[in-house]
Amino acid sequence: MSTRRDDAMAALRDWSQPGRRADLVAAAWQAGETNVSALAEAARITRPTVYADLRSRGIDPDHRPKGSTMITNLAPLDIEGFTGVAERLEAEFDAALQRWAAQHPTATQEEGKAEGMRLVGVMDTTYRYADVRDLLAHEQVARAERDRLLHQVELRWEALSTAAAWLAAHHAYVLAVDEARIAIDMWRERAEAALRRPWFCSSPRDEAAYEEIKEAGHPALEQALADLDRTPTQTAEQLHTNLDQAHQRRISLASQTLATHVEPGR
Repeated sequence: MSTRRDDAMAALRDWSQPGRRADLVAAAWQAGETNVSALAEAARITRPTVYADLRSRGIDPDHRPKGSTMITNLAPLDIEGFTGVAERLEAEFDAALQRWAAQHPTATQEEGKAEGMRLVGVMDTTYRYADVRDLLAHEQVARAERDRLLHQVELRWEALSTAAAWLAAHHAYVLAVDEARIAIDMWRERAEAALRRPWFCSSPRDEAAYEEIKEAGHPALEQALADLDRTPTQTAEQLHTNLDQAHQRRISLASQTLATHVEPGR
């Protein structure tokens, strides 16, 4: 049986009627499809265009409905004294084991060994979690900045049609293109780094430590990892191609204006 979300995505794949695409993107988002990559694939457009369509319909894609996969508010880790900082691992382990020993003065050697193994799991899982979480956060920040600057290119270009100081406005557009190129490459580097750090729990001990991390209020990582672009190099190349093709066309159009344009006072 077809769901509202399925119907919305089916309609989005057939948006041939002019002016309908942004409405259909917004409808799919409101129906629960907040994966920007899925929206872009369904509509046969780029991710930045999805963001632009959503904003044109009054939707802020940075504030997703329940189920958001954004890694935000990166509070410091402190799981039984483990912070996930590599330089502190040994000292934090010794301190944790000493605290346990002080609290269990009659514990047997076997019990101490079991607790030591458990603490190794907490230490290792917390360290790996901190590493992956930080990489995901950097990717998401870079992705948002990439999309913001690509959208800024469109805004700067549109502003040229009504700009009083045309040359200054055109220079602002050219700078926006350059900033977008840099942002694309920065995002690609962050995305590739995040893809090189898989997240896994290899034992029940690791699973228990991961549950402890989540119970302390830190976000789960699985969905954020699933939302990663798996081909950042190809995506970056396509974004560069789209940006450069549009820029070259616009430079050609701007040259025609420049040939007859005279700045006030010149």
